[in-house]
Amino acid sequence: MDPMFRILFYQPEIPPNTGNAIRLAANTGSQLHLVEPLGFAFEDKHLRRAGLDYHDLAYVRVHPDLDAAWKALLPANVYAFSASATRCYTDVAYQPGDVLFFGPESVGLPPEIQLLPQVSDRLRVPMMPGSRSINLANTAAIAVYEAWRQHGFSAPPDTH
Repeated sequence: MDPMFRILFYQPEIPPNTGNAIRLAANTGSQLHLVEPLGFAFEDKHLRRAGLDYHDLAYVRVHPDLDAAWKALLPANVYAFSASATRCYTDVAYQPGDVLFFGPESVGLPPEIQLLPQVSDRLRVPMMPGSRSINLANTAAIAVYEAWRQHGFSAPPDTH
């Protein structure tokens, strides 16, 4: 089956966030793509605990760098999530196979990465004034569920 959506974490740092994203991918028919360097080893107990028994149910791929990720993911719409973006995540008509792109927990997506030509648009999740950021796994879940909601929570398209 083709993925419903592809979640792309650029250099994630905190194991439980990636573990939670593994569960998110398994439960929504999405894929999780990670760009190295990772701030943890895949054997990390916190990653395993957060992902529980979903590791075998989720598609997870680690890429050595962003160029390798682009080769695997494109062509597709790529939506970069940033607290500094002006367009709201609900203002997009998502398509199956779209890439939802998130940065590392400590700094988010660097501006130069957000402006790469592969990025179709920059999106934000609204927050209260003065708030700095929302947890990475939570932001990914908000975005994936909105994209999936737009498709009636249907199963991913079949390649047959």
